[in-house]
Amino acid sequence: MTRTERTVIRGGLVITAADEVHADVLIEGSRIAALAAHGSGAAAGWTADRTIDATGKYVIPGGVDAHTHMEMPFGGTFASDTFATGTRAAAWGGTTTVIDFALQSVGHSLREGLDAWHAKADGQCAVDYGFHMILADVNEHTLKEMDLLVEEGCTSFKLFMAYPGVFYSDDGKILRAMQRASGNGGLIMMHAENGIAIDVLVEQALAAGQTDPRYHGEVRRALLEAEATHRAIQLARVAEAPLYVVHVSAAEAVTELAHARDLGLDVFGETCPQYLFLSTDDLAKPDFEGAKYVCSTPLRPVEHQAALWRALRTDDLSVVSTDHCPFCFNGQKELGRGDFSRIPNGLPGVENRMDLLHQAVVEGKLSRRRWIELACATPARMFGLYPRKGTLSPGADADVVVYDPHAEQVISAETHHMNVDYSAYEGKRVTGRVETVLSRGELVIDARTYVGRAGHGQYQPRGLCQYLTGH
Repeated sequence: MTRTERTVIRGGLVITAADEVHADVLIEGSRIAALAAHGSGAAAGWTADRTIDATGKYVIPGGVDAHTHMEMPFGGTFASDTFATGTRAAAWGGTTTVIDFALQSVGHSLREGLDAWHAKADGQCAVDYGFHMILADVNEHTLKEMDLLVEEGCTSFKLFMAYPGVFYSDDGKILRAMQRASGNGGLIMMHAENGIAIDVLVEQALAAGQTDPRYHGEVRRALLEAEATHRAIQLARVAEAPLYVVHVSAAEAVTELAHARDLGLDVFGETCPQYLFLSTDDLAKPDFEGAKYVCSTPLRPVEHQAALWRALRTDDLSVVSTDHCPFCFNGQKELGRGDFSRIPNGLPGVENRMDLLHQAVVEGKLSRRRWIELACATPARMFGLYPRKGTLSPGADADVVVYDPHAEQVISAETHHMNVDYSAYEGKRVTGRVETVLSRGELVIDARTYVGRAGHGQYQPRGLCQYLTGH
């Protein structure tokens, strides 16, 4: 029997969604064994193979990014981050678990899609990972498969009200999938935009010679996000199913979510850093630079940001994920020169989320505990990973970040670790930086040096959503 390695993190301020406490953390093997007050008899008695000095720093749970797309096929190309590069970049940004999206293709089974994504990720990941399942083809066979996937720990299913001819499901298919989820305990995730109407506006814009990236934002109207959000909520009510709306970007959509939550419905909203920090001003940058900022839902006029921040404080938005789906400007985003509808949709961000949200703490928009709640605890609870992930408590996985709240950095493609040739936040100054990262007790980032390895990250089967009131 090999002796379990013991690590002690001393001198830091431990921050979880529930508490802030000056405590030392004892890790035995892959799990957190104990927390004890600095200088207490208990902490003083701990012996360790490795001691990490966190004096003047925060000790926080590793981030849980519940929305990434590594190696995602889109518009004739693929997202530029592999599971190897994407999870390494996640670790650099203090994220120790990603939940990616396995993709079912029309005419194929869910199992084929899930197996294909397992093959991409297996042995490649620097940190732990799970999968949601994208349903592109709702039929009797795939509805039955949903039950099997839930039993196996793939407990969430994404549907699209957008992208006709690719991922789109009509209201009847959405209702059937929601009814199935209502029975098997799965959580339906919704891309809520009225894609049928958007496609009409795209066609009209291109016919009028409006081809620049900024028109991507103009045709994908905020009202069509709000309308689809409203419709998704009503369908979920009819099916008596919970609903998680992804990448909420518009004030009008937030209003729909807030109303549903005021009614006590199991409806949850997610937003992303790009909607909190970027706007249509970026989409309108000259010389096709705006293409770097094309994602769906699109960036909105800057006045929408206040509503999103407010909703994060009131919990009408409960999670901040990245929707990390990077495409290089050169050779990928450029596919849409002369036709904005051909620009691959997606932004890089898996490495920036924790730092950008800490910047919001610095600026007084969020409390420290709310930062951890939005980025770690709530996504872990929402997707059945808590308390193994998302908190620092005895028995939890030792996914731990030592975070320097005073270090200043400038976000740049020159220094980031994502496999993409630009940064959406190029030149932005932020205060706060990841210093050391452990995943299940193993060092991945050691004092700003990468010491991790592909294949350390393990697949995480997930339980059911832990927020459901009706169960």
